[in-house]
Formats: sequence, C-alpha cells, structure tokens
Amino acid sequence: MPGITRCEVLPLPDDRFSFRIEGREVAAWNFSDRWKRPFLFPVNGPVSGESLTRMGHPGAPDHDHHDSAWFAHNKVLGINFWANNSPAFIRQLQWVALEDHDDYARAAVKLGWFDGHDPQLLLEHDLVIEIHPLTDGEYTIELTSRFTPRAEELEFQKTNFGFFAVRVARSISAAFGEGKLTSSTGATGEKNLFDQPAEWMDYSGPMPRRLADGWREAIPEGITLFDHPQNPRTPSTWHVRNDGWMSPSVCHAGSLIVRKAEPLRLRYLLHAHAGQWNAERANALLKQWQSRPALTTKKSTRPHHHFDIVTSD
Repeated sequence: MPGITRCEVLPLPDDRFSFRIEGREVAAWNFSDRWKRPFLFPVNGPVSGESLTRMGHPGAPDHDHHDSAWFAHNKVLGINFWANNSPAFIRQLQWVALEDHDDYARAAVKLGWFDGHDPQLLLEHDLVIEIHPLTDGEYTIELTSRFTPRAEELEFQKTNFGFFAVRVARSISAAFGEGKLTSSTGATGEKNLFDQPAEWMDYSGPMPRRLADGWREAIPEGITLFDHPQNPRTPSTWHVRNDGWMSPSVCHAGSLIVRKAEPLRLRYLLHAHAGQWNAERANALLKQWQSRPALTTKKSTRPHHHFDIVTSD
C-alpha cells in the first residue's frame, strides 16, 4: 500500500516511541521525565512476543535503576548517573528525526546529562536507534551514541558501571530462571565471564508463549549484546551476573577523558533471537555489523524535514 512501510517508529502518548515490524511492536523507547533516564522496554522475543528484558532486579529492590536496556554511568566527574537515589538525571531534550522504511525504522534523539545538585547540562548525548528485521521474526537494535561535553573536557572515572547495560527477563536469567550466560569465547556463567574480555555476550533460556487455548508453553529465546571493535578499549571486559545482568565496562581499566573537540562515540547492537545462543550466527552478525558505517544526522534538504539520518563518512 502506498505510504505503508514494513518497519515504522510510531510516537505514542506518555513520551514513548513504538518500534514496529509488520505492525507488531518489537521494542519501545521510553523518555518521560518521570523516569531518571530514558530506556528501551519492551524488547520482545521474536516468537513469544514477551519482553526479553525486565524493569528492575527480581530479588533486590535497591536495583530498581536497572531499566531494561539503558545508558548511564556512575562516576562522571564524581557524579552518579547510575543510581535512582542520586540527584543527577538524564533527559531527552528533543527528538531529531524519525524514519520509517521497509528495511528499518530509525529514531534520532538528543539527550542531556544533568548534575542534579544545581541542574546544569554536563553532557550532550546524541543517540540514533535503528530496528532492523531479520528472518523468522528476529531483529536487531543498533544504538549509535555520540557524547559531547559542554566543557572543554570531561572525565568518566574508573568504574564497572557504564555506559550501556541490559537486565534480562527473569526466566532467562541463570539465577532466577533456567537461562544460560555465554560469551564470544565460549565460556559460560558469571564465574568464568566476570571482568573478562569478549566481543559479545548472550543470555538465552525459556520464554513463555501463549497458546490458542490460553495456556502458555516455554520456548527457547535469547538476547545478544555486541560491543563494536571501534569502541574504546575493545574488546571490553564485561560486568555480568548470573542474576540476569550484562554490560561492557568501558571504564573498567581506568578513567576516560573525553574532549569537546573529540566526542566519544560508542556503538552497541542487540539481537533478539529465537532458540538458544548460536556462536556461528552471532559471529556472522558481528562481522556484518562491523562492515556497516555508523549512523548520524545532518540537515535535510527534503521539504518538511529538518534532519535526515545518514551513514557517517
């Protein structure tokens, strides 16, 4: 049908962008000011239709800052953007471009990181989110970030917490469900993976699928998080837990100084997949992703458009 695309990003009430493939929501970007920071939720399984991620820790109420899939850092000039009890916060300042296409849906947004004591903008965070459909209902979410300090330079201090993290659904965690944590090295479990380098990390396990009679059955699904080789200090060491948490630790080895004239660029990829983890498939996706240029925005020359999302040089 004219004007109808396979993939779309649809703005909804309550400050939410719904990413859809063939009219079915697969993920959503939530950016209401009532949250401490924006986040992706849900990130739905390709067959189950249930979110592979969750809000908060299944057993620890002091981990409610685990917002599904999100950006944060707990030591920015000593300021904690990680915890919910910190006055610091991250806000979406504006959306820049929304694009629907048969092969992808994209959203470009501008975020601001604010010191909550005397709310000053410390850091501008330009983010492009792209949903790309694969076969059998699977899809990827590419996240391309550019961090630009307002001052001439800014220090992200040594920590395991930041910049991007994923809290998986209870049923696919190793501690609370029957999931399995595996890295690109083939090693499994927190004991073998914590603070170890890897190109990607995967959580796979049983997810509930509703049957026609209303009952539910368990099917295997999972989510893989890829670290781009052009990110600083790759391959990153990973902060992982058997309770359903994974994050590449950019600042594990030490502080990172970012200058206004040379913004920090980070790229991550999520793969929502059917079945258990598959190393051959994951490595093939990583290779394909590595060959693609990063996404950015530029002033549009098209009527009625302010900006376009384009590949960078």
